[in-house]
Amino acid sequence: MSSAPDSLRGRTAIISGGSRGIGEAIAVRLAQAGANITLLAKTTEPHPKLPGTIYTAAEAIEAAGGQVLPVVGDVRDDDHVADAVAQTVERFGGVDLVINNASALDISPTEQLSMKKYDLMQDINARGAFSLARAAIPHLRKSDHAHVLTLSPPISLEPHWFDSIGTAYTVSKFSMTLVALGLARELAADGVASNALWPRTMISTAAVRNVLGSELVSRSRSPQIMADAAFAVLSKDPAAVTGQTFIDDEVLAAEGVTDFAQYRTADSDDDLELDFWMVRGGRG
Repeated sequence: MSSAPDSLRGRTAIISGGSRGIGEAIAVRLAQAGANITLLAKTTEPHPKLPGTIYTAAEAIEAAGGQVLPVVGDVRDDDHVADAVAQTVERFGGVDLVINNASALDISPTEQLSMKKYDLMQDINARGAFSLARAAIPHLRKSDHAHVLTLSPPISLEPHWFDSIGTAYTVSKFSMTLVALGLARELAADGVASNALWPRTMISTAAVRNVLGSELVSRSRSPQIMADAAFAVLSKDPAAVTGQTFIDDEVLAAEGVTDFAQYRTADSDDDLELDFWMVRGGRG
């Protein structure tokens, strides 16, 4: 499945939670391809453990040659979401691409997880993806290259997933994938593609370092692999690629990429740490 190299030039993408990490990397990659970018994120001030803000991400996008609209807002707030879409249409004339990147992570077992944290994950992960895509649908229907890309894993009901991941986080991420698959079916007649994308390995992000441990960094890949895979998926004809749950290195292998060492975050011989849903079966 080859990508059209110029298919995203002049297109407009709206990305949730793009202040840092994978979201920022995808935004910069799309900007390099000539796309306009709206960032919907709430981080305006740097945090010691969470470097990067919506403004530093905007600077990186501009440095990559893209036009960017930073919209400070929370994907949990329907008015913020609607405003971000409206501002995008006013600034750039429409919406072609929606990237559901914003996500909250807590893999605590059920008994140790507060309901407040449960609600946070459901509201950002599942509801946020649904809300942003829903608000953009009228504009996606007008595009001749409309994609929704949701960063969530393939769904597997094997019980061992719950041993290490936690029920609440699993529910929230699988719900994101259900949003992606449901939209693909609902919007097929409108020519709007909807897919999910997930990494095979751990990705070196603030969430991995802060929640799972900094020792994983040397066994992780950089966010760039997800950015390149997202670019490949979003560059394709929407009518030809929809309703799929993609894995980053499978996407790139299909594009002819053979050198995956370029995505290592450290010059190390350590084995890569597989992502939660790539371990023990599934597509690992």
